[in-house]
Order: sequence, then structure tokens, then C-alpha cells
Amino acid sequence: MTKPSDEPSPGRGTDGVKTLFGDPRKAIIKLSIPMIVAMSVQTIYNIVDAFWVAGLGADALAAMGFVFPFFFVIMSLSNGLGIGGGAAISRRIGAKDKLGTDNVAVHTIVLMVLLAAAFSVPFFILARDIFVLMGAGGTTGLAVAYARVIFAGSIIIFFVNVAGAILRGEGDAKRAMYAMVLGAGLNIVLDPIFIYTLGMGIKGAAWATLVSLGVSSVIMSNWLFFRKDTYVAFKFSDFRFDRCIIRDIFMVGLPASVQQLSMAITTLIMTVLIVMVSNTDGVAVYSVGWRVATIAIAPLIGIATAVVSVTGAAFGEHSFEKVKITHIYATKVGLVIEMIIAAATFVFAPHIAAIFTQAEGAAHIAPDLTTFLRIVCIFYPTVSLGMLSSSLFQGVGRGMDALIVTILRTLVLTPIFVVLFAFTLGMGLTGIWWGLVAGNVIGSVVAFVWARLYVSRLIKTKKVFIRSH
Repeated sequence: MTKPSDEPSPGRGTDGVKTLFGDPRKAIIKLSIPMIVAMSVQTIYNIVDAFWVAGLGADALAAMGFVFPFFFVIMSLSNGLGIGGGAAISRRIGAKDKLGTDNVAVHTIVLMVLLAAAFSVPFFILARDIFVLMGAGGTTGLAVAYARVIFAGSIIIFFVNVAGAILRGEGDAKRAMYAMVLGAGLNIVLDPIFIYTLGMGIKGAAWATLVSLGVSSVIMSNWLFFRKDTYVAFKFSDFRFDRCIIRDIFMVGLPASVQQLSMAITTLIMTVLIVMVSNTDGVAVYSVGWRVATIAIAPLIGIATAVVSVTGAAFGEHSFEKVKITHIYATKVGLVIEMIIAAATFVFAPHIAAIFTQAEGAAHIAPDLTTFLRIVCIFYPTVSLGMLSSSLFQGVGRGMDALIVTILRTLVLTPIFVVLFAFTLGMGLTGIWWGLVAGNVIGSVVAFVWARLYVSRLIKTKKVFIRSH
């Protein structure tokens, strides 16, 4: 562990640090709002992206559905590394260790480059074989065309996610928001141009994504490496791997990546099960419906990023009551927001489905898409219990706890209930949707209880220590 050093002179990069040391309730709101805005715009982009691809027909939607698990893998690895690096940065800020903070940031960027390189090459080469094995059938060509563009440009996706996490780790949520909103907004504009005006089809959707994220990555590179007005500083010239720092990043980052990969694996399992009880139309419903569902959890993702930073800083300064306050307050805010979104989704489900099934080739999936939206929205409020509890564990450095509760929900409970409802009870495609709800609700409740017990033990242990000294 590096020795603490003096704090830098006041500047833009220190504003977020002051927020982390302040009232945890105010910190949650201040850091959450920019990310809620960013994630909302991001999910709107996902919906618009699906809308433009829907114009190419149900096969194109199904192709995106087959690629989605692998795109999720990229997001899982990059977000996991970002969470690990960001949480380690927040804890060192809480401990007032400036030199350690800088070292963590540099290590995170170097690890990002290595991880992105290791991922992109094999997936690009094996794309066609992978989709054939998945049962993509007649949509294989479309899936390969879309996927290979994404795989080739995965370094851009990695950097955007990791750089944003570094900014959030030091409490600078606003600039992370600016980059995300710009990228998503640009993507919305470029989608129809690349897909239709330039006649690139589904491949155009992938190129629009990479070009947009490329612009965001240039902006964040300028902030981090050239303007140098962030709290963290990067010095690559004398870089040497530090085992302690790598362990600290991976202690949260690796479980976080596996945690999100488990969601990707669940998506892959869901895709296979849907094909077994339905056909590629079922995959199209799931692909579009899940994209719509992400708009419900977008505010929670924003709140969750704030929870990681605030609990990390509080844990670093051994203020465990602040950890407790952060968790409870964030969960309450999340519950209220999700209840409102769930009600709106249920009421407007037919209208939402109509938006994505206007094309002649996709109109026949509208009833199934409406059913999906009305069933799945039931678990929206409980997502806050699980997601924000996992974020707490990540913030305090207990990545394995976050991983365990997530695996319990994604790879144990959800598949069990999906098989139970869809196959054992013979409910078919509808049973898969109900299995999703049951697995997520029960898993989220378990995570919340686990987190509450952990924080209670932290506070009790500190009180015992104070009394004994």
C-alpha cells in the first residue's frame, strides 16, 4: 500500500471529492442525478436503435437478440473493471491517499487495454461458428455482420466505460454524464443515416454505435490525459505493476465482471430456452422487450454508481454509519422511482409494443411483446433491493458478496423458475416471462437482507472496538 500524500491544490477535480466527504444523502442525489440522466438517454438510444432495426424486419431484431449476449460480455468486462478501479479509487480518496489513487487509475487503464485485446480477436474470428451453434439459422448472416463490427471496435467500448468509472470514482459524475449523453444522442442521429440513407442495413447500426462512442472516448481522453484537471493524475512513463493494487482492483472488478457476465450467460440461456418453446419470433420479442425494460432500471443504474462511490469513500474513512445511511436512503429512492415506472409500463404496454412493430415484418409479434412488458414490469420495484445492495458490497470492497447474490438470482433462481413455469407447468413462452419475474424478485430480497446484516455487523464491530479502547 502506498503512503498517503498531501492533497492537491483546489481545482475542478476536487469538487467531487468534497461531495464524497459530505452528507451521504446529498451525495447520493448529487451523484445520481447526472447518471440517471445519462442512463435514461442511453436506454432511450437502445429503444430508438431497436426501432430503426425493427424497420428491417423480425429477422434483423432476432439477429440483434443473438448478438446481445456477447455485447453484454463486452459491457460486463469493461464495467466490471471500471467498478473495481472506481471503487478502489473512492476508498483511497476516503483514506486521503492521493498517490495510491493515481496508481489505481493508471493500473485500471493498462488492464483495460490488455483485457480488450484478449477479448476482441477470438470473438471476431469465431463469430459465424458461434451463431450457428446458438441456432441462429437464417439470421446467422445478419448476426455475424452486426457482431463483427462490435467485436472489432470493442476497445472503444472498454475505454468509454472504464474512463467514466474513473471519473465517477472521484465524484465527477457530471462529466461522465456529458460524455454518455453526447455518445447516445449522436448514436440516435446516426442510426437512420447509417442503416437506411447509406444502405448499410443492420451493420449500419453497429457502425453508428462505434462512431458515437468514439467521439465520447476522445472527449474523455482529453479530460483525463491532456487537460489534467481531474483529481487523479496519470503517469505512464514509470509504470510498474503493483500486485497490491491489482489485487485491490480485481477483488471487486473480477467478481463484478463475473457478476455481469452471469447476466449475459442468463441472457444466452434465455435465448436458447425461448427457441425451444417458441422460435426466432420469441427471441425478437425478448430482444426488443428487454431493451424496453432497461429504461425502467436506468435510474437504478445511475443511483447504483453513486452508491459505489459514496460507500467506498465512507468505508475508506471508517464511517460505517454513513454506509448504512447511503444504502437505506438510496434503496428508498429507487423503490419509489421503480413503482412509478412499473405502473406506467403496464398501462402503456400496447402503445410501446406498437412503436416497435410498425414494420410489416414485425407486426405479428405485437401481442406477445405487450404480454412480455406487462409481466416483466412486476419485478421493477424489487430490482432496487438487489442492485443497490450489490453496489454497496462493491463500494466496500466485498466483490465476492455482490457476485454470490447476483449468481443466486441470475444463474440459480431465474433458470429454475423459467424451467418450472415454461416446461414443467407447460406455460410456454409466457412461463419464461413469469420465471424471470419470480427469480428476480426472490433474488433481490435475499441480496437486500444480506447487505443489511453485513452493515449491522460493521457498525457493531466498530462500537466494540471503541469501547475496548
